[in-house]
Amino acid sequence: MNIRSIDVRGMEPPEPLETILDNLESLAADEKLEVTHWREPLLLYPILEEQGWKKAISYNKNAQIYLITIWKPAT
Repeated sequence: MNIRSIDVRGMEPPEPLETILDNLESLAADEKLEVTHWREPLLLYPILEEQGWKKAISYNKNAQIYLITIWKPAT
């Protein structure tokens, strides 16, 4: 599976959410989206669930960043 990475740390709300959703629209079936964010995007999670996306979230305490990986499950 290919990985597309985006970094939304320098963006002001609602740009991070919009950028993530825009990238998901063009994500190929064999791609995952890896998002680097300075805070946990809590508003994103219900949208992902509603649209059938899966996610994995990790927090790097030293760098103080969230890494969110998003993908569509195989059907």
